[in-house]
Amino acid sequence: MSRVYNFSAGPAMLPEEVLRQAREELLDWRGGGMSVMEMSHRGKEFMSIAEAAEADLREILAIPASYKVLFLQGGATTQFAAVPLNLLRGRDRADYVHTGAWSKKAIAEAKRYCTVNVAADAEAQRFTTIPARESWRLDPDAAYVHYTPNETIGGVEFHWVPDTGTVPLVADMSSTILSRPIDVGRYGLIYAGAQKNIGPAGLTVVIVREDLTGAAHPATPTLLDYRVQAENGSMYNTPPTYAWYIAGLVFQWIRRAGGLGVMAERNRRKSARLYAVLDASGFYHGPVDPACRSWMNVPFTLADPALDADFLAGARDAGLVGLKGHRSVGGMRASLYNAMSEAGVEALLAFMTEFERRHG
Repeated sequence: MSRVYNFSAGPAMLPEEVLRQAREELLDWRGGGMSVMEMSHRGKEFMSIAEAAEADLREILAIPASYKVLFLQGGATTQFAAVPLNLLRGRDRADYVHTGAWSKKAIAEAKRYCTVNVAADAEAQRFTTIPARESWRLDPDAAYVHYTPNETIGGVEFHWVPDTGTVPLVADMSSTILSRPIDVGRYGLIYAGAQKNIGPAGLTVVIVREDLTGAAHPATPTLLDYRVQAENGSMYNTPPTYAWYIAGLVFQWIRRAGGLGVMAERNRRKSARLYAVLDASGFYHGPVDPACRSWMNVPFTLADPALDADFLAGARDAGLVGLKGHRSVGGMRASLYNAMSEAGVEALLAFMTEFERRHG
């Protein structure tokens, strides 16, 4: 059976090398006679898996020792509540930047716990650009500033890190983490759902500066308390063990490939090739401001929406899947996460060129 090129925004394709290793170890992990799925999360076998995964992630991202790394459940959406519950620390307000669907959801959840100051808002531009930093209206009394560096649905991305002074910067990096090097020390907290660049759905990684833990709201559910999770090695309850194991394999794959610098260069080339085709075409249109285009998620439309179904069917026949745009915006979307090869992008471009020749 030949594998397709999966352009889905998440759950997304995983490196084939990782899947093959997982297959080989599925029934018998390293001679132990059982699958990782069957292991006790407190047994020495799984503890070694968990410790290696954290060590590899720390090395890949150059995470300072003053940060805790948590492997949690609940998806990034659960962090929409966990962030204010942990980081308000006695304050009653926080700043949020509104650049698309996921920041909108984060704002709505935070309003349950505090006064939200929307410091910048791109809704009037239909989320096709990012407000310039000088236009932001930050609250000097905010407990933190939250933003979404990459909006998966709209395909807008920050190519700069906001300077928030001494106010902790919080980032939902679900669709951009591990796509390039980052300076973790510029953030108070980073969180990311795994199902794009890390591993299977069901796992969430949180990287939090240690001094920001330990002052959660008294009503915070125990499982959402970062200090509790840190003190228990992310094992206050049974963690998503198999997803954690696969994430560890992905971290090893990134290391073998040469690290995040190599990932960044590949991702830059992949997105540049696709955007070049969009820009040269009168048939396809990319709606995002070129200065804010995402490396990871590329939305585009066809000149005639009536051709959308034919485009998707033809793409599927060509082994290209997951290209349908999000239901809220329509059109197409190609997600180019780390596991998407340059050959996969070239196959997409060849199909797009031929489709335009026949229908343009």
